[in-house]
Amino acid sequence: MRIRFALVAGAAVLAAPVVLTATADAALPPPPSGWTQVWADDFTGAANALPSSDNWIFDTGTSYPGGPANWGTGEIQSYTTSTSNISQDGSGNLRITPVRSSSGQWTSARIETRRSDFKPAAGGVLRIEGRIQMPNVTGAAAAGYWPAFWALGAPYRGNYQNWPAIGEFDVMENVNGINSVWGVLHCGVNPGGPCGETNGIGASRACPGSSCQSAFHTYAFEWDRGVSPEQLRWYVDGQQFHTVTSSQVGEPHWSNMTSHNGYFLLLNVAMGGGFPNGVAGSATPTAATVSGRPMLVDYVAVYTRGGGGTTPPPSGGTRDAYGTIEAESYDAASAVIKETASEGGQNVGALGNGDWLQFSNVNFGSSAPRDFLARVSSGAGASVSGLVVVRIDSRSNAPIGSFALSNTGGWQSWRSVPGNVSGVTGAHTVFLTFSSGQAADFVNVNWFQFRR
Repeated sequence: MRIRFALVAGAAVLAAPVVLTATADAALPPPPSGWTQVWADDFTGAANALPSSDNWIFDTGTSYPGGPANWGTGEIQSYTTSTSNISQDGSGNLRITPVRSSSGQWTSARIETRRSDFKPAAGGVLRIEGRIQMPNVTGAAAAGYWPAFWALGAPYRGNYQNWPAIGEFDVMENVNGINSVWGVLHCGVNPGGPCGETNGIGASRACPGSSCQSAFHTYAFEWDRGVSPEQLRWYVDGQQFHTVTSSQVGEPHWSNMTSHNGYFLLLNVAMGGGFPNGVAGSATPTAATVSGRPMLVDYVAVYTRGGGGTTPPPSGGTRDAYGTIEAESYDAASAVIKETASEGGQNVGALGNGDWLQFSNVNFGSSAPRDFLARVSSGAGASVSGLVVVRIDSRSNAPIGSFALSNTGGWQSWRSVPGNVSGVTGAHTVFLTFSSGQAADFVNVNWFQFRR
């Protein structure tokens, strides 16, 4: 999403206007075979409602506080939280809409995930995916439109001067209504460096079948730590069109963008700036640019596959469901903390409504457990309680077991609490999810196990 001035062969020729219609919304698909969903938003809210503030942070104005002017890209719009710029449509889509005022000023919207820890486990793969229709505008009327779906390294938050060293993955970019998707990696130093900044290492192609503007397409990015050298891969509708390897980037730049806590995701539609100007060969937007053409987002999802946990699973690559599974050995989690437990070792804390822990490759064997047992504590207020819930393979799947918990006498006052579980055999990803009618945290977890 940073400034790029390089021209793409043929890209500066603007296509003739066409009449386009949107493709109907599709439900959030199940995880691809072999993958586990770790986060998603399907934008199923009411018409004219903002996207969930539990999932998203709203960027406003023309820069981060103390950050580069015009978001570092030269874009000319101001971002707002107005529903004229960003809202759900009531049919399962998010709409991000650039609007030009009667005085000629442009506004639009930009959001980023609250989570900033999207990263594959060692030896595993991370997949970031979104089903998106680019703004329904082409030709001269599209000059300056710059829709994007992308990710930034977590250390950028609060710093704003460490780009591009912390890494940027542009899953989908488009400018000026051209029938093309760009996938780009930004890294290293600016200008120059291993990624040739400010352009980055990019590739582009036309959308398969229908044009990018006339229909929804699925854009995806994978970070594969299970191959050597590691790979970054870009896809549109399942067709790979770009690859970058760790050996291309080299050290210390690869480690600088991969050794931190992970990435957060962004969705926005900018107007003008270095990329659309560079492709057009002149300043954008222009007097011919039309207002009010939204980018439609059906869903955004993050998946993982393979790899080990924070603490490696037992030999053979799986965890024994009937052994003690330490809570801090999770493979992925929501915004939680690890702290020293009074009983020794560590526990996971700050668990409240909507939080979760993921444990991959838990092997139940050929016979199902009768219950599970969790070592938990709570110092929550007298009116605060919640459920500890077990699910398998997806956080959206029905629970296989749960128990309720309220104050145990303190955040380090531990209690072993059992809960019945329905039959499950074989190896699965296990999720502990936490739900409560209150916003306050209500539980710490030290360990859990299943019992026959």
